Amino acid sequence: MNNLPIDGTPLAASPLTRAVLEIDEYAAGLGWDQPARLFALVDTDRLRAEEPALAEQLGLGGEGDDAPSPASLTPVEQDELPPGIPLDEFLGTIAWPDTVAGCAMTVERLMLPPSAEASVPEGLQEEGAEERLAQWVAQHPERQEVRMTVAVLRDGARETALRLREKDSPTEVLTGPDLVPGLTEALAATFAD
Repeated sequence: MNNLPIDGTPLAASPLTRAVLEIDEYAAGLGWDQPARLFALVDTDRLRAEEPALAEQLGLGGEGDDAPSPASLTPVEQDELPPGIPLDEFLGTIAWPDTVAGCAMTVERLMLPPSAEASVPEGLQEEGAEERLAQWVAQHPERQEVRMTVAVLRDGARETALRLREKDSPTEVLTGPDLVPGLTEALAATFAD
């Protein structure tokens, strides 16, 4: 028996996991070769109470049968990320209002299996060689295109969904809190005081 509701999100998943999978599904619907996207995560009940017009616009309506579960999070996509600014620099400029419970980001990248690490040419792992390393990875025969959806909450909770382009299916999404620690830390830092 399948424990998935109609939208494919596991019934027993935490609100953060459900939000990450919802964002992953949204990104999958847009297709591949998309820019990075940033989302604020807001408490759904608080959004309904404090911003009823926005809640209605997002399809969150009232407290009826179709309303999300009480502890749910609503992803709200932010403006497009500015072009030409490295992701880490951009994330360093973000400050969230208190009404935002967390944030999430989708990013597409090329990855190599751990076995390929030994074959990285001398000098490409040094500081300042990022562009040459990226070119080398892009030409590697074992490269994999992956979409990462990473989310963090103010309280420190973290979740990630990874989807490989070659296995682009909702049933082939890997989830876990520590799958992309660098991006997770960068998002968590947007909540630092």
